Amino acid sequence: MKLRNAFSMIELIFVIVIMGVIAKFGTEFLAESYKSFIFSKVNNQLQSDSAKSLEFIASRLQYRIKDSIIARKDKNNNKNDYKALAEADDSYQIIEWVSSDMDGYRGIGTPFWSGIIDLKHSDSTDTLLISPETNTTAINKLIEDLSYGDSNIADSALYFIGANSDIDGYGWNGEAITTQGKVIHPIKADNNITYFLPRNGETDDTNSFSGIDVYEYYKLVWSANALKLDSNNSLILYYDYQPWNGESYNDGKSAIIVENVSTFRAIAIGSIIKVQVCIESKLVEEYSLCKEKTVF
Repeated sequence: MKLRNAFSMIELIFVIVIMGVIAKFGTEFLAESYKSFIFSKVNNQLQSDSAKSLEFIASRLQYRIKDSIIARKDKNNNKNDYKALAEADDSYQIIEWVSSDMDGYRGIGTPFWSGIIDLKHSDSTDTLLISPETNTTAINKLIEDLSYGDSNIADSALYFIGANSDIDGYGWNGEAITTQGKVIHPIKADNNITYFLPRNGETDDTNSFSGIDVYEYYKLVWSANALKLDSNNSLILYYDYQPWNGESYNDGKSAIIVENVSTFRAIAIGSIIKVQVCIESKLVEEYSLCKEKTVF
């Protein structure tokens, strides 16, 4: 029978010391690894959220009527508290603009509206504009589909490229445009799908394009857009409303673009707009990530 020696006291002490060292530094290593993983995950998520939100905003701003963009304070429900974005300071935290109807311009195979007015057409009158290759029936159906039935071609308007423009001509003050002497020209459709008729308020017998400068090229518009950072730090897009009909962004539909936004800014230099979005983390304390994008 063979006898085997057990661990000596010194060996046991060495083992305990080594296990203690491994436990101490191993736990710290695991903690740091976990912390690094969480930080990397948070950083990647913030990178993705900020990039996606900026791309979405830029895609909307890309088709703006460039002279239409404003900044608004929106305090005390004062509809006149707005300025051109290029003139606004940081106290103006909401931006709004009118977008051209790019969905209709792309059409299905061919554009639904051509963007051209035939100024020399023999049928042209003060109460009729002719747009070759335009299909007002298709435009009407598209607007109804995109607005879920809340808008149609009778809510749309024309913007003539080359006309004098200022921000007060879009209806940002909450008053409906009831004459054609403004920047935006409300229209309605005719039985002939290439005809645009003027729409001046509710009184049809006063409808006329007389006295305004009609240019050969135009853009069709049927919705304004607004971006607002709400009290819950969510960046909200408002759409499907017509300021030229006396509506404000609160009358339109809304959708959350991104949450946990700590900063939203937009500045304009000429026709160029620079947008900044900063998104904060709820997992890593006092950590946020900012991205900027320039829209021409």
